[in-house]
Amino acid sequence: MAPRVYFGFDYKDVKSFRANVVRNHDITKETGEAGFFHASIWEDAELHGSIAVKNLIDRSLENTTVTCILIGSTTWRRRWVRYEILKSYDTGNRLLGVHINGVKDKNQKVFGQGRNPFEYLGFVISHDGKTLIYYEHDGESWKTYQDLPPKSTGFETKWCSRGYKLSAWVPCYDWMSQDGYKNFATWVESAK
Repeated sequence: MAPRVYFGFDYKDVKSFRANVVRNHDITKETGEAGFFHASIWEDAELHGSIAVKNLIDRSLENTTVTCILIGSTTWRRRWVRYEILKSYDTGNRLLGVHINGVKDKNQKVFGQGRNPFEYLGFVISHDGKTLIYYEHDGESWKTYQDLPPKSTGFETKWCSRGYKLSAWVPCYDWMSQDGYKNFATWVESAK
């Protein structure tokens, strides 16, 4: 069965057309089903508040197995991208990131590589191994993540009382320099 991919991204990158290059490459090349929603649905959910946005993301993640974060200039600090990442981890989706700033935008411009959002998200396992608490870095310091509650878990004590950044195991690729059109299906298959 082909993996079902959920795409998370900053909507500024859709307006510039860079995110669409990755999202829509599947139209001409089979790499599995892709899950994403149109900007108008997103905007409607935002009008109804944070619970509506979370519900939209939660429903969209259902029946997906991999979450691909399309990384632009400001993706790392976007609240709802952070939620998509941590909710994906929380529900067991495998994760990967794809840098898209090398893709020409609608004005034929490219940009420097954006920060890796997985560097700014992580968790701490309680001393008894029973609770996983999510954290986020705002560019200055680590803080408890507020959009997801702590998760009950059963980690071995050797993993306890320690913090972990998602970047320690989530792979990131560059769409242009690593030939994403050709390699995306392989990246999805090897996501962790």
